Amino acid sequence: MEEKRQIMQHKITMENREKLFLTGVEDVDSFCEAEIRVYTSEGQLNIKGEDLHMSRLNVDDGELCIEGEIESLVYSNVENRSGGFFSKLFK
Repeated sequence: MEEKRQIMQHKITMENREKLFLTGVEDVDSFCEAEIRVYTSEGQLNIKGEDLHMSRLNVDDGELCIEGEIESLVYSNVENRSGGFFSKLFK
């Protein structure tokens, strides 16, 4: 039986370009101190900056908190994806 995924509401809250709270997170594709690539219910989101790190990630609830110096947030629509870092790690 195939599980139906409920589409999560996507919301962004940023505090002083130093802390970013996201909801509607489906997966994290890649991350390093300069860029984090996240799949959300609204498409792929690339977060660029310096000294970025994920202080909290809960994919079940679709929540992510990123800290560091945030320089840009860019959305793109991605049709096909093979699964992100965490989905591959926990298979």
